[in-house]
Amino acid sequence: MTQVRRADTVRPMLPDSAHYLSTRGQAPRADFAEALMRGMAPDGGLYMPEAWPTLPARGIEAGADYKAIGLDVLPAFVGDALPTGALERALDALVAGFGHPAVTPLVQLEDGLFLLELFHGPTAAFKDLAMQLVAALADEALQASGKRLTLLTATSGDTGAAAVRAFAGKDRIRLVVLHPLDRVSAVQRRQMTTVGADNVLNLAVRGDFDDCQRLVKGLLGDESLREQGRLSSVNSINWARLAGQIPYYVSAVAQLGGPATFVVPTGNFGDAFAGVAARRMGLEMHGIVAAVNQNDALARAINDGLYSRRPAVESGSVSMDVQAPSNFERLVFEASGRDAERTRCVFETFARDGAVVFDPDLLAALRAQVSAVSVDETETRAEIAHAHERWGRVVCPHTAVALAAARRHDRKEGPVIALSTAHASKFGGFVSEVLGFEPEPAPVIQALGDRPERLTIIENSHDAALLAVRAFAA
Repeated sequence: MTQVRRADTVRPMLPDSAHYLSTRGQAPRADFAEALMRGMAPDGGLYMPEAWPTLPARGIEAGADYKAIGLDVLPAFVGDALPTGALERALDALVAGFGHPAVTPLVQLEDGLFLLELFHGPTAAFKDLAMQLVAALADEALQASGKRLTLLTATSGDTGAAAVRAFAGKDRIRLVVLHPLDRVSAVQRRQMTTVGADNVLNLAVRGDFDDCQRLVKGLLGDESLREQGRLSSVNSINWARLAGQIPYYVSAVAQLGGPATFVVPTGNFGDAFAGVAARRMGLEMHGIVAAVNQNDALARAINDGLYSRRPAVESGSVSMDVQAPSNFERLVFEASGRDAERTRCVFETFARDGAVVFDPDLLAALRAQVSAVSVDETETRAEIAHAHERWGRVVCPHTAVALAAARRHDRKEGPVIALSTAHASKFGGFVSEVLGFEPEPAPVIQALGDRPERLTIIENSHDAALLAVRAFAA
């Protein structure tokens, strides 16, 4: 059995109701159901667990199945805020929707280098792991309360596809998805727009992902819209989304039989922060490397100490075309010793000025939690070619970014696990430019067929988004 490293800041599991506080310190304490239903705290911050629970040692026993791991990791975050048995029912539904018995299998490529495959779910992307869980839990909470909910999400591709698949047809939920017009892959777009459910509205924004994310945050804070009913988000700003991603880090260590360095392709930094959370719970690992593409705001912040906003540049790894990752706020909160005032100051300055310089002590604390590497478009293409030539594997561009960063990493301290976040056929056009052939489509992609699409194009403005959402939510 792998040993659990228990950090000094880890506290015992919470016996009753788990509680959450805002990264900006000016919102009331919330339980899991409230954090799930609100998404973003009312002061504009992000919800965080009031205390990090301790990961039970049995949760990382070799051979533990994914549901068992989930039942070890997640109850401390949920507490008694949901109906009895809700979490177990949600995990049953999650596991049933995946096409691999291990759910997230670990594959060895060569000595010391592994891939964690996260794409065996209903939309062939890692977002399914948390989204299917969140959909089931939200449905349980709403059935228990008798309430209804409008969900808003910004997507660079995979989040929207996973959300549409998870929430389509839910009686008590309306889902609004904002994606950047012509800046997601054709498969990602069609996974969102060919689902004809009446409770789903797809908005294509004339802008980039950061614009979509800004619009969602503005809508969540619009009191005139809140008067029409309860609003929340299923972006990774929602803590439940991040909690649902922690189990696959535990599963990877269980399958490997020991600690590793995790290399995570990241856009909005949610996937990487789930790894930080697992480590704070006591999961032993050698480190976390956030691998970004040429949209390198996160890497510049960690490596240079300057967090500055630039327009996002289109790339083959479209889900990573992010220059203002929301979950970076959670990392700053942790690195600052959970100093909400300091965190609020950092992100208010960033919102106002478009740039902020980190103090040396804060920068050192950030680097102690995560390192960051930028991989450009040329190297991404080269890595797709290398993976096919060396291992006979066809990988998506996001996985290629992670592999390129992983192969740079010194394996003397132990094995390296790169997260493979999507099936290559979701980005077949880009991959075929490199390899000269289209990847074999995943079954869920092949099933899309030639169904008609349904979407609404809007301008990149709060008023345009508000008008569309207000009409839909009426």
